Amino acid sequence: MKKILKVSLLVVILGLFVVTIFYLYNKSKEKPVVFKTDKAFMTNIIKKTVATGSVIPRKEIEIKPQVSGIVEEIYVEAGKKVNNGDVIAKVRIIPDLVNLNNAEGRLERAKIALDDARMNFDRKQKLYQQEVISESEYQQTDIAFKNAKQEVDAAEANLELIREGVNKKSGKATNTLIRSTIGGMVLDVPVKVGSSVIETNNFNAGTTIASVADVGDMIFQGKLDETEVGKIKPGMNLFLTVGAIENDTFSATLKYIAPKGVLENGAVQFEIKADVQLKNNQFIRSGYSANADIVLQRADHVMAVKESLLQFEGDSAFVEIETSPQKFEKKFVKTGLSDGINIQILTGLDMKDKIKVPQMAGANK
Repeated sequence: MKKILKVSLLVVILGLFVVTIFYLYNKSKEKPVVFKTDKAFMTNIIKKTVATGSVIPRKEIEIKPQVSGIVEEIYVEAGKKVNNGDVIAKVRIIPDLVNLNNAEGRLERAKIALDDARMNFDRKQKLYQQEVISESEYQQTDIAFKNAKQEVDAAEANLELIREGVNKKSGKATNTLIRSTIGGMVLDVPVKVGSSVIETNNFNAGTTIASVADVGDMIFQGKLDETEVGKIKPGMNLFLTVGAIENDTFSATLKYIAPKGVLENGAVQFEIKADVQLKNNQFIRSGYSANADIVLQRADHVMAVKESLLQFEGDSAFVEIETSPQKFEKKFVKTGLSDGINIQILTGLDMKDKIKVPQMAGANK
């Protein structure tokens, strides 16, 4: 009985040993590599570059006052449409004390001169009527009297302009009413009632009362890297994607490429501008950020493969074609246009060919 137990235990141990050896052998044995395959397909290939920028009005004008003073009234707000010549604000003049004092002194001197000229004229007029003086002497007195009256009128008008900005002869406060110089939409009104403003002059750009632009005429203004700018030219088509407007694109035509680049973040950037073709009655807010796809080349309805399927040998490109299950052979191909994902195949491949997906492309996972 003991002998049978010993033999049985030995058989079990031996069996476990054989099973373990077999398991370890199978586990260490490499699995056969099974390559996936892909095929060529027909598609459109577009080679493009991308420029970043924004959509802005072609004409945006800053309206500035012609006199310094205090904003008394504002007649518009951002978003309102105005016509050329519409009044957008009124400025109350705060006269300069030096100029005011000079103007008042000029008026007083003009009145004194007028009184003297009037008395001289009256005296000479009586002498002329009595035929004591000649007509030419009388005319000189008359001219001096008229000049004195004109000087008083000019001094009064100057004083009025300094005080009120109003000339009684014109009948309108032309320099205190700020008018729009173009028709369009008011984009911004940076001042408020009571704000001090400075006039436009040779030494100061002046305070901006409002910004007005024609939002029906928009352009794309962006920048392009120096490595791409040599590939574009005016007249090319652009497709704009505006970040704030989802699921919609806009067409544009490239009109301007800057002749000089600007160094930004270690790279030379060139400014470009393109005319945006707005859709009917569509409104785009000024300053929207946008990306412009510039089409460099395109090939429509051509045979293509995924670029990851290509392998290279020297200067030649090839793919591996399946001749029988999991058996492949090289086939050299001639390539055309590429968009970075798909590449055009000119010769060397048929639509029915099964192309090996290389392991480096992540096919065997």
